[in-house]
Amino acid sequence: MLSDVAGDLVDRMAAIYQPQRKYLDYDAMLADPEIEAVIIATSDTFHVEASRRALAAGKHVLCEKPIGISVEEVESLATDIKTSGKILQVGHMKRFDQGLEAARDFVRDEMGEVLAFKAWYCDSTHRYTMTDAVQPLPILSTATKKPRENPKADLRRYFMLAHGSHLVDTARFLCGDIIEVNARLTEKFGAYSWFIDVTFANGAMGHLDLTIAVRMDWHEGLQIYGENGSVIAKTYNPWYYKSSDVEIFSEKDATTRRPLGADGHFYRRQLSEALEVFRREFG
Repeated sequence: MLSDVAGDLVDRMAAIYQPQRKYLDYDAMLADPEIEAVIIATSDTFHVEASRRALAAGKHVLCEKPIGISVEEVESLATDIKTSGKILQVGHMKRFDQGLEAARDFVRDEMGEVLAFKAWYCDSTHRYTMTDAVQPLPILSTATKKPRENPKADLRRYFMLAHGSHLVDTARFLCGDIIEVNARLTEKFGAYSWFIDVTFANGAMGHLDLTIAVRMDWHEGLQIYGENGSVIAKTYNPWYYKSSDVEIFSEKDATTRRPLGADGHFYRRQLSEALEVFRREFG
């Protein structure tokens, strides 16, 4: 099934993906009893409202990150999720990077106590030059529904929601809940750099670096130091569909292993695993 308010986009996407049905009205699609789950990939401003309506219609939801643009609306949505009894999964596709999954498994099963975590997400002034050959051409429409306010009018907010959400979620994926945050921001020559010190519920300390944009290639990765080993990872721009290069050092035999991470299509893996969760939990 396919739904969008822009009829020309619906027709173009339908020609490619051949859905069983297509809709120009979101609520009409939600009323379809054959639909059990929806994927929400609209502008960030519309995520909470679209998710709320889908849950009210009895559908599971996979919604792109960030789930919302304010704390208040996200807390309200959390209440709706509990009431609905349905699953809402936020589209943090880096959790489906096979290299990072291997790192998570080592931290969970073998590392023992975690001492410290460092991670950086540094967008590049050259990101589009580097990815133009592989990134799909955007398909636009004059009928697209746009937010009343320009999401990029406040770049501090936009960068933290669009890019910082990846950095914070990766930290939580690997080291668990964050209970303390102290952030500093520096702005120079049109670039923004946040240094964020965090404390995890397990007692580990962390340092997150969000810088946009660095005058170099895309620069993203992490290091984790623990009782029984360590992890070092380099992560690539997602449009390359390449899993992170991860080195896992085990203290017990003083060896380093490097998981291959053969499947780097995180978006497809995310969708497949979400569907499996929906089916497993609710048949």
